[in-house]
Amino acid sequence: MLFLTFFIGIILNAMGYIPPGNINLTVAQLAINKGMRQVWYFILSFSCVEVFFTFGMMRFARWAMSDINPNEAVSEVRLSTLVDCFMIVMFLVMGTITWKNRKKVPKTSNAKEDKRSGSVLYGLILGVLNPVQIPFWLFFGNYVILHQWIETDYLSLVIFSLGSGVGSALALYLYAHFATYIQEKFALSSLIINKSIAIFLFALAGYLMVKQAIVIF
Repeated sequence: MLFLTFFIGIILNAMGYIPPGNINLTVAQLAINKGMRQVWYFILSFSCVEVFFTFGMMRFARWAMSDINPNEAVSEVRLSTLVDCFMIVMFLVMGTITWKNRKKVPKTSNAKEDKRSGSVLYGLILGVLNPVQIPFWLFFGNYVILHQWIETDYLSLVIFSLGSGVGSALALYLYAHFATYIQEKFALSSLIINKSIAIFLFALAGYLMVKQAIVIF
């Protein structure tokens, strides 16, 4: 049963990172600009945060879904709207930074320790500032609990959360590997890749703006 719990955690969280978003696009950019070593530092630190985040959300899931509606107003603003607004700001900031740095040539530095600490810190920060996972776990966490796919004791939730961390690591690694493959296969420059990522981040922000405008009006 614990093995199944671990496996469900892997599959469920890996599925959550299939759609392009700020995390997997960041990993793709790191892979192209700084190499796979830095990607692994980022992924490991991010996945560690994901383990703790998942555990907390799974403990919270059943109560939250029974008492909190994602469309419920918080100071007359829907919870889902607050999450979307945060993501819009994050997409715009990351897109702007990527666009400004689009012409920078990837540097090969000997300061491996500094580069490693930067990637680790980046992973920790984005692991914490990842609000899109809140509605994800509120829905899917409650779903697997109500369907009794996993138990809710501490050991089962710890195993599930560890599986979740492994799932995010695998999904992000595949994104990074795919990004480097595409670059090598089609001989794409870092300038083209960075511009594409920036434009896609702006597009995601635009989509969320349009979505909220439709809801409001």
